[in-house]
Amino acid sequence: MRTSNFSLPRCCRFRSNFCVFPLPHHRAPLLAALHSSPRQSIAETKRTFSSTSPRQDWLAPKRGHNQKNRKGRPRVRTGGSTKGTTVVWGDYGLRMRDHDRRISAKQLQIGAEAIRKRLRGQRYRLYTRVCANIGVYTSGNEVRMGKGKGSFDYWAARVAVSRILFELKGDLHEQIVRDAFRLAGNKLPGLYEFVRKGDPPVMGITEVEAGTTLEKMQRPRLKLPMDITAGRIPAPTPP
Repeated sequence: MRTSNFSLPRCCRFRSNFCVFPLPHHRAPLLAALHSSPRQSIAETKRTFSSTSPRQDWLAPKRGHNQKNRKGRPRVRTGGSTKGTTVVWGDYGLRMRDHDRRISAKQLQIGAEAIRKRLRGQRYRLYTRVCANIGVYTSGNEVRMGKGKGSFDYWAARVAVSRILFELKGDLHEQIVRDAFRLAGNKLPGLYEFVRKGDPPVMGITEVEAGTTLEKMQRPRLKLPMDITAGRIPAPTPP
């Protein structure tokens, strides 16, 4: 006994030796597209867009230099924030140690290239934790004071103290990573230190270890008794 065609198009039916069965609704459009154009491949029926955002340029912002930025100065975090002081994505990191400064995009690029040259042929992934989004404006030589801020010169990044600049992840020996970060630190202005994933965060310049709380760091300095203070003063003549 044959069944009816259910008023479906020919491409949306599954024909067997005995009867015609209607296909599910979610498979009918794909089969119809394949029968209507035999030369069309399955790859062309997929989505032509991606839900993943494209990689942004970390050496220049997307907005451009429409508004002139002030020079500014990165503040030392003393309110309890430890953001950006620990390794998040990688296994090792390069952290600024001395004080805050402004690093140009060219210097950051040279530091990243020094790491890549040292790790050439290795399997790794480099993460950048800072971006050059501050415009630097300068005036020419022998220009009188005033007459505006000047013209755009280059992009720079404000890097606070104890901030992570680069992170590395991969099947690498620790000594090789230390050497790569040493070469990058020599190219960059300032002093830097090598950190691992799991090291304690830093608030300002103080490591927040076990037993160190925000209340303990914010309370005023304790006054020691006089006998303890006097005992630390060296005697002018030996007893």
